[in-house]
Amino acid sequence: MALDLVGKVIKKLPVQSGTSARGDWSKQEFIIETQENFPRKICMNVWGSEKVEELSKFKDGENLKISVNIESREFNNRWYTDIRAWKIDRLEDGGSNIQSVDPMNSPVDFPSGDAGEDDLPF
Repeated sequence: MALDLVGKVIKKLPVQSGTSARGDWSKQEFIIETQENFPRKICMNVWGSEKVEELSKFKDGENLKISVNIESREFNNRWYTDIRAWKIDRLEDGGSNIQSVDPMNSPVDFPSGDAGEDDLPF
């Protein structure tokens, strides 16, 4: 599942690294705050030294557009969800380039009937 999120970088957590059977690895988690009526904080991560280096170019407080994949996996009868960023772009205007529509607060267009005709259907 691929999604695009827009938000402000709140905090970058320390880089984690190690060695597995497939070689060296590194990852870094970071927190963004979405730009909605009710902002949410989301923890996501980047994997690999190239992506960690790319994330280091962004400062706390910057507005970003982030493309992510969401995956879940099971381990010992417990499920873990991972939000992995695969593309990060800086928003130049400081605001959201994605327009979101709140269906609960959107005006509803009702068709207007003929004002001269006042017949009731019952």
